[in-house]
Amino acid sequence: MSQTQSVKDTLASHPKLIGMIFAVLLLLTQAGAAAGAAAATFAGP
Repeated sequence: MSQTQSVKDTLASHPKLIGMIFAVLLLLTQAGAAAGAAAATFAGP
């Protein structure tokens, strides 16, 4: 439980960190979707 409390305290003391984590997760989500779409395309015979 102390690790959860330390993460909570860290985020509370660094509010910009929450925004940076959100931005990184958003970019990773978009990159994953783009990679999946590129891998799923099939040009045909």
